[in-house]
Amino acid sequence: MTALGPVAWPPAPIRTERLVLRESDARDRAAFIELFASPEARAYLGGPRPRDELERAVPEVPGRRPGLFVVDLDGVMIGMVTLERRDAERPGRVRPDGGEAELGYMFLPEAWGCGYAAEACAAALDWFTGALPGEPVVLCTQSANDRSMRLAAKLGFTEVERFEEFGAEQWFGVWSSVTPSG
Repeated sequence: MTALGPVAWPPAPIRTERLVLRESDARDRAAFIELFASPEARAYLGGPRPRDELERAVPEVPGRRPGLFVVDLDGVMIGMVTLERRDAERPGRVRPDGGEAELGYMFLPEAWGCGYAAEACAAALDWFTGALPGEPVVLCTQSANDRSMRLAAKLGFTEVERFEEFGAEQWFGVWSSVTPSG
């Protein structure tokens, strides 16, 4: 995945009713390790990574790169949302050359079921619409991941195709801020 191109990064923090989407800082390191070591959060993403490996590998200020928002609830990281270019070599695309912006997200299990993912992803999509108007955003999730499938529908993603990748059926959808004409 690569950066979003001509977008200035980082943007000013994005505030929603309950959350702040912001750039990562040193206080987020423990939450990043917890997120990547979590069997629940990583169930459909290749499984958890060993905590000792993460302790060695995660930098003092983790996740500081264009397209990655820390999702902050009352000053504490509860998850992350990413908008990054999808590798054109992977299956799934809506443009002939691929490389669409892809929405990704991971939240700590204790933050599940509160609507935070929908709130944070909607805010990131709104920001993206302002930064790159009219550009489509794609989302790929295992079709077995019921929570992600419901979130994709709630956010307004529409199915483009399904394919096999990483040993499982993947659902691939697209979101556009542009209303299609007749």
